[in-house]
Amino acid sequence: ALAFIMFVLGLGLTGGDFLRVIKQPRDFFVGAFSQIILLPIIAFILVIIWPWPIAPALAIGVMIIAAAPGGVTSNILTAFAKGDVALSVSFTAIISLISVITVPIIVINSAEYFGDDVKNISVIAKAILMFMLVTVPLIIGMLLKRFVPSFVLKFEPIAKKISIVLFALVLLGAIAAERERVIEYFAQAGLITFVLNLVMMIVAYFIAHLLATGSAQKKCITIECGLQNGTLAIFVANEFFGGGKYVIPAATYSLIMFATSLIFVYLIRKTV
Repeated sequence: ALAFIMFVLGLGLTGGDFLRVIKQPRDFFVGAFSQIILLPIIAFILVIIWPWPIAPALAIGVMIIAAAPGGVTSNILTAFAKGDVALSVSFTAIISLISVITVPIIVINSAEYFGDDVKNISVIAKAILMFMLVTVPLIIGMLLKRFVPSFVLKFEPIAKKISIVLFALVLLGAIAAERERVIEYFAQAGLITFVLNLVMMIVAYFIAHLLATGSAQKKCITIECGLQNGTLAIFVANEFFGGGKYVIPAATYSLIMFATSLIFVYLIRKTV
């Protein structure tokens, strides 16, 4: 599912989406810093100061979703918010590629801090695995768009619908796998992931307000920092730690982020 979703992302990309970092360096670095650096830091602080006990596996799960890149749906919601869609696509593409390195580093270091046994987890091995499932499908999608554009024009709308169904199946499967204790886990992880999502969107909005070049870019950066790639996060939780509790924060965040992002889009369209 993850490979197919990244392949679909690639179908919508061109070289210009990667060159935009040169054309809009200020906006790109504001958004990239917020998502790659600030989001995991805020998640880590939140887990540390959280007033109620949180299991180490759930704490690591929070760090997994915080380390994940933006989701493909951020491009659609950015369009609804009348934000900079081209910049949104660039964020999703470039940060997804960078995540091949950043996600294993952040997640494994978080696991070590929270006392999980990660001796048998290799950063390099996991980075290679993520490269095969994130980067390679994305490149294949881009190559198809470049060399067989007529096929992509017909197939892309269908592929996007398939990717949405796959994401829903992955999310439901992750919840179903923990069905015996899902209510307990959701009670533990639901509030902290909601607070993380809300705080990050507010922080990103104000940082973008101060540093971004325009209103459309401000909307884009806020949405990008609120919508994470839930499929990738669930994959990481399963591949690195065997699923279980580790998956739950990704599941709760994935459900919450759509609600908060839609509320943001509604408010921004009403006031701007």
